[in-house]
Amino acid sequence: MGDWIEAMMAATAWGMEKPEAYGPFHLIATGIGLALSIFLAYRLRGISERGNRILLFSVGMFLLLTEAYKQLFHTFYLSEHTYNYSIFPFQLCSVPMYLCIITAFLKDGRLRQGMFHFMTTYNLLGGLISFAEPSGLSHAYVTLTLHAFVWHMTLVFVGLYLIASGRYAKTWADYRSATVTFLVLAVIAFGINLIFWEPSGGKINMFFVGPRNSSLAVFKDIAKAYGWYVSTALYLPAVCLGALLVFWPAHRHAKYGRILPVFRKKTKTPTTEN
Repeated sequence: MGDWIEAMMAATAWGMEKPEAYGPFHLIATGIGLALSIFLAYRLRGISERGNRILLFSVGMFLLLTEAYKQLFHTFYLSEHTYNYSIFPFQLCSVPMYLCIITAFLKDGRLRQGMFHFMTTYNLLGGLISFAEPSGLSHAYVTLTLHAFVWHMTLVFVGLYLIASGRYAKTWADYRSATVTFLVLAVIAFGINLIFWEPSGGKINMFFVGPRNSSLAVFKDIAKAYGWYVSTALYLPAVCLGALLVFWPAHRHAKYGRILPVFRKKTKTPTTEN
């Protein structure tokens, strides 16, 4: 079994030059992805609740299958049968893989709504930032680069679709529920970091909350100078602030209905019978 997987990974190890930030590949892929995400979010905004569950489950399974390929590629081709804990699938941008599947089966309620609010704020933020600072998207292999670009654009699509369909954080209470979800996930991520600290040789850092120093711009310098705990104490509020900036336009739209008119749901015009 291992030999077969290794052969398959080797057969798909198509090399490429890493796309440059704001080079042709980055700009074209981002432009096409955003246009397609907006178009699909607009077209799918009026589907039924059953259709919504099928869509989210399908997206979650797509993410799961592509992530499985990434994990196998790293383990059997890049790392010579040694697991790379730094790519353990529980980063901020990995969470929608689980949430899309889970929300497809949950009854509508506070837990499910909190997950929707999280995906329309924190995950949408993560997807957008990835394209603004694309160093984490570019790899020396075609499949890994495509995986990274498609994965993060899928997060953008999911966020836009949930906003377009009205399943987004509209009130301050909704933003708080999204933030609580984020903080709970960050605590879980920190627990994962502690559990796998020794097996990973100190390389694991889910959510970049430590105890390994952050590799993110600005925060890695803070961690080197003052320690990972100071970096984390500043990083978490910074992410919450970023999510607030994503939440604000949708909040204003929900309140006044004129900020995002393109995502307004269709309404049937009543007809008068003679």
